Amino acid sequence: MPKHGKKFQKVFEAIDGLKMYDVAEAVELVLKSSYAKFDETVDIAVNLGVNPKYSDQMVRGAVSMPHGLGKTVRVVAFCKGENEEKALSAGAIAAGGDELVEKIKGGWLDFDNAVATPDMMGHVGKIGKILGPRGLMPNAKTGTVTVELEKAIQELLAGKVEFRVDKAGVIHAPIGKVSFGSEKLLGNLRTVVDALIKLKPSTAKGTYVKAVSLSSTMGPGVKVDAASLRKAGE
Repeated sequence: MPKHGKKFQKVFEAIDGLKMYDVAEAVELVLKSSYAKFDETVDIAVNLGVNPKYSDQMVRGAVSMPHGLGKTVRVVAFCKGENEEKALSAGAIAAGGDELVEKIKGGWLDFDNAVATPDMMGHVGKIGKILGPRGLMPNAKTGTVTVELEKAIQELLAGKVEFRVDKAGVIHAPIGKVSFGSEKLLGNLRTVVDALIKLKPSTAKGTYVKAVSLSSTMGPGVKVDAASLRKAGE
């Protein structure tokens, strides 16, 4: 097992690893457990009662955080013609067609999100093996393949979060920074949870939200009582 430093051990000992905490209490514990000198990101992990190997149980979506994410987001846009200028004016750091595809083929990946107009997806598909594994592939289900480029870019810059269930049935998503404080974090958390509940597949049987954990970048995980999640932010 990896060894942890004294600071981690100290905050770890203050958390009952067997207890399911009320969500508000869990957020407070995560904030108290933050000890890094930088502003740590707070993440939520939700184990869903789905089987991702079946396409009708693949949970995937995107939400705009009401309080943002507290970080600078770099967006590129795959488009052509007058849409290039529109994308750049909306805040994209790069916009274009084949030339942007070739730049990425050459190894440039200094961006966090990508959007595209529908007519460009044939070109973007050429670098799908590069973008896909990194979670950068534009997708209509998350609103990043659209004719409304400016709106999509502005939402991403404001703190839009994309999520997708992994092979183990777990969703991971950032909900803000430690510096946000509990109220803003709870507001963002509720937005994510509400989105997940709305996306529950009709074919999913049994308990949908099986387990939930919150943690900061450097801190230990805090288990959350799933029944208290709907009250988050109230």
